[in-house]
Amino acid sequence: MKKYIVYIFTSLFFLSFTANETKKNNPKLVIGIVIDQMRYDYLTRFSDRFSDDGFKRLLNDGFSLENAHYNLIPTYTAVGHATIYSGTTPNSHGIISNNWYDKFLNKTIYCVDDANYETVGNSGKAGKKSPQRLFTSTLADQLKLHQVSKGKSIGIAIKDRSAILPAGHTANGAYWFDGGNEGKFISSSFYMNALPKWVTDFNLSGKANRYLIEPWTTLFDIDTYTKSIADNNNFEGLFRGETTPTFPHKIPQLRNQNGNYNILKAIPEGNTLTVDFAKAAILGEKLGKSKHTDFLAISFSSTDYIGHQYGPASVEIEDTYLKLDRDLADFFKFLDNKVGKDNYTLFLTADHAAVHVPSYLQSLKIPAHYLKINQLRDSISSITKKYFNSNEFVNNISNYQIFLNKNKIEALGFTKNQVADKIVSELENLEGIYKAVTAKTLQTTHFTEGIMNSLQNGYNQKLSGDVMLIPYPATLSRSKTGTSHGSGYSYDTHIPIIFYGKGIKRGVSKKRYEITDIAPTMANLLGIEAPNSSTGKIVVEALKN
Repeated sequence: MKKYIVYIFTSLFFLSFTANETKKNNPKLVIGIVIDQMRYDYLTRFSDRFSDDGFKRLLNDGFSLENAHYNLIPTYTAVGHATIYSGTTPNSHGIISNNWYDKFLNKTIYCVDDANYETVGNSGKAGKKSPQRLFTSTLADQLKLHQVSKGKSIGIAIKDRSAILPAGHTANGAYWFDGGNEGKFISSSFYMNALPKWVTDFNLSGKANRYLIEPWTTLFDIDTYTKSIADNNNFEGLFRGETTPTFPHKIPQLRNQNGNYNILKAIPEGNTLTVDFAKAAILGEKLGKSKHTDFLAISFSSTDYIGHQYGPASVEIEDTYLKLDRDLADFFKFLDNKVGKDNYTLFLTADHAAVHVPSYLQSLKIPAHYLKINQLRDSISSITKKYFNSNEFVNNISNYQIFLNKNKIEALGFTKNQVADKIVSELENLEGIYKAVTAKTLQTTHFTEGIMNSLQNGYNQKLSGDVMLIPYPATLSRSKTGTSHGSGYSYDTHIPIIFYGKGIKRGVSKKRYEITDIAPTMANLLGIEAPNSSTGKIVVEALKN
């Protein structure tokens, strides 16, 4: 009898263990989707004309965080991608901008430039890149570590930084689009010595050229684009060769004046090409077909180029997102067929959002500003001349940071902190500057919330400047057409985060979440360690038990 009872309990334990193991089986493929410069309100503003199989599929069957934000400054592409995949902010991961002044090299550097490597795919210099400036591991790196380098990880984007930083240090490959007269996806010798055959075949397919033989026309009758302002207005930029920012945009006639294949980056078909290449990667690398979990990071860059040129209120942006919705629907159906509907998990988010064009806001009597960088430089020079009798104390002003020349300051008997304090106290009176703070303050004071917390999260003691500036809301330092981003205000920080697929519940949360919560959530789903400097929390309510 005792043997029988032991047998029953052993059997129940085994069945329970087996069921639990089955429940926790990892997806065959994890996909990270980042949409460059996507405001959260694009999901709601354009929803009535989204298809059932694109954004709506994720919203209906996935878990959406409706109040997700970036908790850092600056909100730029490289910073956003590094943060999403590392689960931490620039004070830890080290990507403090797209370009920044390197105070050790005394020059401006680009986030993924690396002269130690060569271009793979053509004879140009666009592939001399690596992730070596990213101090931390990424989600893809952690998956590789957990699987002792088994499973594949790939990064894909039109922008190099948007492919390289997500894929991390251990990727099998990162690929980006080299425009100009090339029109090819390329890579770096950091990853490989030659392009795989599937990439070469894709580049020879002529797809990039085929997307440039038709004008850019709207998906629907242009008169039905009621979520946008008038097509012809004074707030939008132009392609070279155009006289008005209006449809149709005659791409075949404009391409040679706009960098040939580079123009593909700035039209919706750039997103379509990205989907085409992602499909080719899944087939060529046989992603999702082994007993290990593969990782694919995809970034849609064309939304950013289009957003910069036309702004959030434009017909061009509305049309771009309606077309991107169709591209996503096509991609999801491809995943269902080639990977299996129950075999993949994905998340969709953005690397930052964007402000409405300030000149457009001004036309509506909403406060908005343009800050003249030359005026800022002159003001700083006047301050140092007045109080320290020198205008040679500043090495660089960029990304709303001031880098001081310590050697020249000390040679005149002052300290860097003295100069920084005086600049801060005086710049607070400058039109266009809302707040100013010294590096010392960020090192010695802990800000727990608000815009100062975001500034502190974006400050890296080793890399950042000596004075940090925060402009007024809706302030840009550019021409009065088009838009940009970079601030810690909600128009730049509020972005979508949607989890979907295997292991994800259906639902919505209105709680406040941070962009740093994606990586630890996905790590928990996969049963792996979060990236090594992760500071985010797990979105428990999105995960199945």
